[in-house]
Amino acid sequence: MERMIRIILNPEPEGGFTVIVPSLRGCITYGETIEEAENMAAEVISLYLEDMKANGGDIPMVF
Repeated sequence: MERMIRIILNPEPEGGFTVIVPSLRGCITYGETIEEAENMAAEVISLYLEDMKANGGDIPMVF
């Protein structure tokens, strides 16, 4: 089952985009372009959820 997870892309004054994943506390990344930021977000979300699962954390059901 594929889930859609909302991300927020914030353009940075010096260039690039900070990505925040509101439903995953502390899940933040960065990319030089929108495409890179989206790819980095997918990677960090995957790693975040993997870590939660491995450590017995509760994975949020609502994204």
